[in-house]
Amino acid sequence: MEIPANAEEAKKIQLKLRNRVQIVPLKKTPEFIAGVDAAFSGGKVVAAACLFTYPEHILIEDAYATADITIPYIPGLLSFREGPATMNAINKLNKKPDVILFDGQGIAHPLGMGIAAHIGVLLKIPSVGCAKSRLIGDYVEPGKRKGQNTILKYQGKIIGSAVRTRDNVKPLFVSPGHLIDLRGSINVVLNCIGKYRIPEPLRRADFLSKELKKSIKL
Repeated sequence: MEIPANAEEAKKIQLKLRNRVQIVPLKKTPEFIAGVDAAFSGGKVVAAACLFTYPEHILIEDAYATADITIPYIPGLLSFREGPATMNAINKLNKKPDVILFDGQGIAHPLGMGIAAHIGVLLKIPSVGCAKSRLIGDYVEPGKRKGQNTILKYQGKIIGSAVRTRDNVKPLFVSPGHLIDLRGSINVVLNCIGKYRIPEPLRRADFLSKELKKSIKL
């Protein structure tokens, strides 16, 4: 991953990579899906990648990696903070995932290059952004039942969807990252829901990254 010297350089990298994003239907039904998330401690980041069968939610393996934080927190530039460790964690998995779920945005990003789009392009793996909060765009609140969803639009373009993953819970904001379309992204997220609002691979990655932060000397 190319690491920028400053925010302006970071945006130039995003604009360059944006031309490589492909929002297209999945080529095949996934068999394995990874959830990735990261936690921070001091000047370090620890990223976890958790591989599950799809759609059965059976955990196959976990992997993790650490890296130095090379860029301060700036909205819209999350991929540069979490990306190096996240990519290393994914690459440590013994089996390549068919789809990767990110706790962040796909194309629902000011430059169309959220972390799911950015890393999906670099790894050439279908990727989906599944965020707990909206970064940009306007939407109408979806119905209260699981599976109900409404489009998320920004500057007249559909960039994602607000998706109710369980009855009467806050929606998640789903957006395609790379090599998958919006409908496929929504289906993947809904098929990864167990007892909770958050997809199981992301719940595991969030838990593991936080546990690793406690136990690893960063």
